[in-house]
Amino acid sequence: MDDRSITPSPQQLRALTHPVRLRMLGLLRAEGPSTATALAARLGLNTGATSYHLRQLATHGFIHDDPSLGTGRERWWRAVHASTRTGWEPPHPAPADKEALDAYLQSVVVVYTQMLQQMVEERATLSQEWRTASTVSDWRCRLDPEQARRLIEQVGQVIEAFVAAEERPESDPEAAPYAILFHGFPRPGGAREGSA
Repeated sequence: MDDRSITPSPQQLRALTHPVRLRMLGLLRAEGPSTATALAARLGLNTGATSYHLRQLATHGFIHDDPSLGTGRERWWRAVHASTRTGWEPPHPAPADKEALDAYLQSVVVVYTQMLQQMVEERATLSQEWRTASTVSDWRCRLDPEQARRLIEQVGQVIEAFVAAEERPESDPEAAPYAILFHGFPRPGGAREGSA
């Protein structure tokens, strides 16, 4: 991958408002280059739909084809970035930009929900060590917006530092790909605009 992360424009975000595209991009980032045929089989899609979504991701700069791979009969696709960052929302976003961010986040939640469901379904096949090294937890507290932003930043820094210092090589038989999903938000109905 060329860069660690991308902060997409609102136009680029619109390309990620489809959960299938997010899953494809996630697979290319996590597992490396692939073809439309292989991704179609993995995602239970037809190759025509898969090719269309791959072209959309390429048009918006998230992936590119890698002619150094394969025999030339089939295009191989590679992720350009390791992650997508949306940054903080501007104070007065244009309505169309706000809609793009909200639609993107809706797709992210769909993909995360699918991943969590799959984790629960596969949990019985994990060793005791991995079952106790996994969690689906929540904490509840009362914070103001500044405290919430600091919490998000600090947790992000801890995760980033841990990943940079502790990542195990693919050849390590005890290591496995590990997902960290961190969510922080006002409880639904708890902090609506104008309620403070």
